[in-house]
Amino acid sequence: MTRIPASTPRLVLAVAVLASFIAFLDGTVINVALPAITRELGGGIATQQWVVDSYLITLGGVILLAGSLSDAFGRKRVLFWGLAGFAAASVLCALAPTAAFLIGARGLQGLAGALLVPSSLALIFSTFSGAGQARAIGAWTAWTSTAFIAGPLIGGLLVDLASWRLVFAINIVPIAVTLFLLVHLPPDRAADAGTRVDIVGAVLGVLGLALPVFALIEHVNFGWGSPVILVPLVVGLVSFAAFIGHEGRTRQPMMPLSLFRVRNFWVGNVATTLVYAALSLGSFILVVFLQQVGGYSATMAGLALLPVSLVSISLSGVVGRLAGRFGPRLFMCFGPIIAGIGYFTMLRVSPSVTYVNQVLPGVVIFGLGLTITVAPLTSAILGAIEPRRAGIASAVNNAVSRVAGLGAIATASIIVGPLLDVDGFHRAAIATGILLVGGGIVSGLGIRNPMSVPVAKLQQ
Repeated sequence: MTRIPASTPRLVLAVAVLASFIAFLDGTVINVALPAITRELGGGIATQQWVVDSYLITLGGVILLAGSLSDAFGRKRVLFWGLAGFAAASVLCALAPTAAFLIGARGLQGLAGALLVPSSLALIFSTFSGAGQARAIGAWTAWTSTAFIAGPLIGGLLVDLASWRLVFAINIVPIAVTLFLLVHLPPDRAADAGTRVDIVGAVLGVLGLALPVFALIEHVNFGWGSPVILVPLVVGLVSFAAFIGHEGRTRQPMMPLSLFRVRNFWVGNVATTLVYAALSLGSFILVVFLQQVGGYSATMAGLALLPVSLVSISLSGVVGRLAGRFGPRLFMCFGPIIAGIGYFTMLRVSPSVTYVNQVLPGVVIFGLGLTITVAPLTSAILGAIEPRRAGIASAVNNAVSRVAGLGAIATASIIVGPLLDVDGFHRAAIATGILLVGGGIVSGLGIRNPMSVPVAKLQQ
């Protein structure tokens, strides 16, 4: 086995954290900038929705292809494409003269962003193994969680003190640092002879994810009966069915269906669906409720979830090490259940919406449960797949989490009702808690610990 310099694992982890941080940061800074964007460029609520949605549609639609590209062409190379593309798109966003131009540039950001997270996680899984891998995932989780703290604070300061355009321009700094570190990584492993990109699968996969995502997002504006929604939804579902059929037949599939014969992979993705649907629904409803009913400012409502990030930063590394030592099963079982108890605790919220007494205890309990869950969940899913296919495995898991979140938010109006009041919030809290507890039960019944947890080692 080729000897790996001692500095390489630390460098890999730094690159993986920074690349993911960039993608996560962009998802958190944009919300605070939306009012300022529409004041300058016009368009009202429709512009605000599409500035967010155009990024989500391209990101969700291309992420499976991104994982395939990572495995075929190398993690380092695909990360470079993603970083360079994200930098260029960020500059276009910052210079946007019109709302339509900004929406198009955000779509390009989504395309580039889809290349970042799968490739960064694949770098970790092709470098670390055993308990060292679990610790690396714990560190990755802890540091990338800072994006959820930094995003609203940085975005609010830039908008209030300067301009919303700097919300996009600020991406250039971490991108430049990441590119500098990236060039010092060892070259990518040569692809297997005859490796090629599954073009037909790529097209069907993009259509099969992007079009239903579009329908989920826009049905609130057009209604489920509108051709604008029905046609993309039907074409998308048919494309996805064709994608599954094609992947089962082609010699070099973009998403090998054999991945789903690995127990921890498919069980972990079922748990991911439940946990991330709950995370999206619960966080969305809480932030909106605090503003509309509690009278909180947008910044204060966003900071209400700050304890979740603080707990994650403090404990993710410890959880990662413990999961590497004892296996992920217990953590994936009890973590979501504890997080669910956090939302059940929020049933104490009354019309007065007192943060310290009514909201904070549930937020802290939820943050503890989520922290116990995330690193072991990621480690169990991707650790079950051989490193050469870590890119597509990570992409599948990321696609599952994002589509689950979009689907949960799309059903929010059904759960809450026509008006978000205390009773509607309670219904959403109960639904969130049930989803989380379900994720814990699925993990407890289905996840298997490795037969042995080897001493940390590194592999080329």
